[in-house]
Amino acid sequence: MSRTESSLFFLNCRLQDPVIRPFDQLDTTAIDDILPEIPLWIKNPDYERVDWLNKFILDMWPYLDKAICANIRSIAQPMFDQYIGKFHIDAIQFENLSLGTLPPVIHGIKVFQTNEKELVMEPAIRWAGNPNIVLSVKVLSLHIRIQLVDLQVFAAPRVTLKPLVPTFPCFANAAVSLMEKPYVDFGMKILGADIMSIPGLYRYIQETIKKNNAGPYLWPRAHKVPILDPSTVVTKKPVGILHVKVIRAMKLLKMDLLGASDPYVKLSLTGERLPAKKTNVKRNNLNPEWNENFKFIVKDPSTQTLKLQVYDWDKVGGHDKLGMQLVPLDSLRPYEKKELKLNLKNGSDVDDHHKKQRGHLVVELTVVPFKEESASFKGSFSEYKRYESGIDQPPDEDGAFEGAGLLSVMVIGAEDVEGERHNNPYAIVVYRGDKKKTRMIRKTRRPFWNEEFQFMLDEPPLKEKIHIEVMSKRSGISFRSKESLGHVQINLSDVVHNGRINEKYHLINSKNGVIHVEIRWETV
Repeated sequence: MSRTESSLFFLNCRLQDPVIRPFDQLDTTAIDDILPEIPLWIKNPDYERVDWLNKFILDMWPYLDKAICANIRSIAQPMFDQYIGKFHIDAIQFENLSLGTLPPVIHGIKVFQTNEKELVMEPAIRWAGNPNIVLSVKVLSLHIRIQLVDLQVFAAPRVTLKPLVPTFPCFANAAVSLMEKPYVDFGMKILGADIMSIPGLYRYIQETIKKNNAGPYLWPRAHKVPILDPSTVVTKKPVGILHVKVIRAMKLLKMDLLGASDPYVKLSLTGERLPAKKTNVKRNNLNPEWNENFKFIVKDPSTQTLKLQVYDWDKVGGHDKLGMQLVPLDSLRPYEKKELKLNLKNGSDVDDHHKKQRGHLVVELTVVPFKEESASFKGSFSEYKRYESGIDQPPDEDGAFEGAGLLSVMVIGAEDVEGERHNNPYAIVVYRGDKKKTRMIRKTRRPFWNEEFQFMLDEPPLKEKIHIEVMSKRSGISFRSKESLGHVQINLSDVVHNGRINEKYHLINSKNGVIHVEIRWETV
């Protein structure tokens, strides 16, 4: 064979196609060699492949390596300093600290859907790294070099982002748990010798790592990492009910040329966007008596103020203001009825001390905190006693507040709602004849409203139901502009007994429609 023929022969050998066999034709040994390398997104359909994330980690790894190592140095240095002077140790420091060039690989990620405002993920992480970590210890003028080699880590953490909030990055905390003890393997060289080959030492170190490092984070334990300042994401929730009784007014101004004024009182609470409440109109009366009761939801007693305005009703034109007054809620004691005789003012910035008196308004106010929110009132009314139970709580003489509470209905969203003519869904909540509705979202089968409605009740709704219906409305003017996409009736007895439910309900008269609702019952 000539030299040219020999070269062509070896070239053809190198360019031969590899032997490819179907998976079912492989022998047991070959299958056993392949199975550990198959990613989880192939073996388990619950896991999603995240090649894009691995590419991102690979490109960012040189920078992540430096950032993580800098953080390790800052954490480890105070720990090293504690041993200086003990056991004849003169110095401890990192001679080399690098995580190497091989980043961790995420072999799949599983995402869970829950009814709560959270996002739950379980990534499967494998890291066969080539770190360069050398620790130098000076003992009795002798330098001892400890080197970590052949690091391998397999872990399956659960990462929970909660609660989800409308402030970037849209979650307030990250909680990390280990669903099982991670696998950690490494070699350790001291003075150039691999001490992990010492009989019994490898097993002892492995168990120590799992016990001390993995134990505190094994599910259901979790390591919580705050992401946002609580003050930036806190949402005001109801802490109590303000009971207002408008009793009477005296010596009101006469605003009409013929006859006396026709007064009524408008009541509102600062910090709320709800419409103001009104008393009845008392015709031709400068000393009217109303004796009418109103209730307001209190969210922040330290800052909220009750605004009382007295008007003269007129058939034509705007109503004349007879006077107004403000009552800060932090001036009220919890559970104590307080009757106030208020001097009416003109409500402007001009001092009307020397002007004509506008009369007086007599009201009775009582703030009743929810049982679980007593601490909120304790913080706002620092000089007042916190009532922990019915034993310490002052008795309610007329039983006006016995069993009273707040029913909160949060309509979160819906899925697979489909109309015959259009899909512009909104939800209607009907309870005791009171109807409330969410905003309309156009052209969607998966609306997300996240709107809350509240009903103040004098007694627990044990044997009652609440009606929730998903409707669709055509945006233009036409016949049959509205249609029902399904409804549901929810028994409130479970809400009263449990305090809260958070469920998804299948909509009646809907093929696949589901509505997500959270309902709470808070008692005073």
